[in-house]
Amino acid sequence: MAFEKTSRGSYGTSVPSFTLPVMKFMNNQMIKRARRSSASGGKVMGLDPLVLTTVGAKTGQQRQTLLGSFPDGDGAWLVVASAGGAMANPAWYHNLAAHPDQAQIEVGGSTVKVTAAQLAGPERDAAWKRITAAQPRYAGYEKKTDRVIPVIRLTAS
Repeated sequence: MAFEKTSRGSYGTSVPSFTLPVMKFMNNQMIKRARRSSASGGKVMGLDPLVLTTVGAKTGQQRQTLLGSFPDGDGAWLVVASAGGAMANPAWYHNLAAHPDQAQIEVGGSTVKVTAAQLAGPERDAAWKRITAAQPRYAGYEKKTDRVIPVIRLTAS
């Protein structure tokens, strides 16, 4: 399934632009921590860590983001483009939408090439129920915005 054109919400959390360098630094630190933890099967902030590498939609440069993940059968993982309940989807979502077949993940100490697909309809709803049952914080993100939060399946390719 291709990526849907999801609209920006009319409300949600926002991040002041002056905090972006700090957020980039923290993301890099958390990725280092996740790599150490993931190699030993540990969790980060109560979630199974996954380092997603995408190709920038505008720049073409590789970008890495630490995400929580949810297993979805053999060779597949679900990730959520919640951005903490922000009005807009996170940058990594736009990168995946532009290049769904040029992504890779680091999980459990291994690097895996993946293809991304956005879930929709009943399939998305069922996945969302599993995700919010496992991690109720995602239901809180949904309450902070009026956009439909995308659920993405990453499948080993």
